Amino acid sequence: MINIVLDAGTTWSKIIETNNSDKMSRYKSCLVKEENGKKYYIIPSSKLPDIDFKFDKATGHMTQNLIPSDKDYENEIIALVQGFRKKVKEDAIILDLGSRDSKWVKYTDGKFKDLDWNSACSSSTGATIEMLLKFYNLSSKDLSFVNEKYVITCGIFGLEKIMDDIAKGGSPKIAVSKFVHGIAHNAWNFAKKPEKLYLSGGFCKNQCFINSLSKYTEIVTLGRFLLAEGLLD
Repeated sequence: MINIVLDAGTTWSKIIETNNSDKMSRYKSCLVKEENGKKYYIIPSSKLPDIDFKFDKATGHMTQNLIPSDKDYENEIIALVQGFRKKVKEDAIILDLGSRDSKWVKYTDGKFKDLDWNSACSSSTGATIEMLLKFYNLSSKDLSFVNEKYVITCGIFGLEKIMDDIAKGGSPKIAVSKFVHGIAHNAWNFAKKPEKLYLSGGFCKNQCFINSLSKYTEIVTLGRFLLAEGLLD
């Protein structure tokens, strides 16, 4: 029986533990919610090496030595699809945006139709935003939707545009908001411009990103635990 699962992202790790387990008892400060007999935790992935127990099942970039064997590892796309289909039965596209990658899966006529996985370009991932917020001493709550966006083909070029705007006297909040809008536009294009999009991952908590993406498509957010949900029985 599966009682504790891990989605180990590059920056943040999402953990779900059922009430049949108490392995996470010393991480109570990382508990974000309790729901339907399950506890949901988010911990910095930098703390994963300190964990002294094994998870029943895991997915993500940083699961080494945290599961009993390789057969307990699940491909991220499979975990995403399994979590998505538990919550959504209609034909739809689910887009997952993480710290350093993005991936989407499309269902048509109740069956898998298409997918794409960008695991290389940092211009479409949360790690770039987190670095920008730290560099300019901002939080995601400081950002707000702006109609103007940077046309971003690469994270490096996007950073250059932010610095140029600020050097000309522009506000860091506005400049980073334009960058976020550019990422939202990229995400919509990456998912092939759907009229409706289900979204999972850390960007579900970034209201500037949600408002920017809503300019192009209808958004339904599914939160940060979708891949971990896909690992449970």
